Amino acid sequence: MKKRLQSILQSLISSIKSRRDLAFENLLLRQQLAAMKHRQPRPKLSKADRIFWVLFSKVWPNWPDALHIVTPETVVRWHRQGFRFYWSWKSRRSRSPKVDPAIRDLIRDMCRANPLWGAPRIHGELLKLGLDVSEATSILTQGSRST
Repeated sequence: MKKRLQSILQSLISSIKSRRDLAFENLLLRQQLAAMKHRQPRPKLSKADRIFWVLFSKVWPNWPDALHIVTPETVVRWHRQGFRFYWSWKSRRSRSPKVDPAIRDLIRDMCRANPLWGAPRIHGELLKLGLDVSEATSILTQGSRST
């Protein structure tokens, strides 16, 4: 009796829904069925499935209602992981070119001979000699002083 009442209620609700909502729900349910058929006994979603759900969660506001394989929190977690991956890729450090060992040795000699000079002063002296290196290079090589 309870199941019949529930199915009648769901039929009434689906008759109120717009065509667009029904089409989206149908698409989402078909995608879940395809995922269930190909991965037995337990469905394991691929990256393409995850991307599908994340993108669809942005397109249709009622996506959690049609979700049955995973919880809506899981889709939100995938979305956040995607953003973390994107920003870690976007902010990856570019490697600067290697400093010539002769210049590195010169900077270390200048640090030893003039212990009160800081990186800006050493950088200025290198510029006077015609050596164009960044101030960060002199900071990095100063860190390895042996006193």
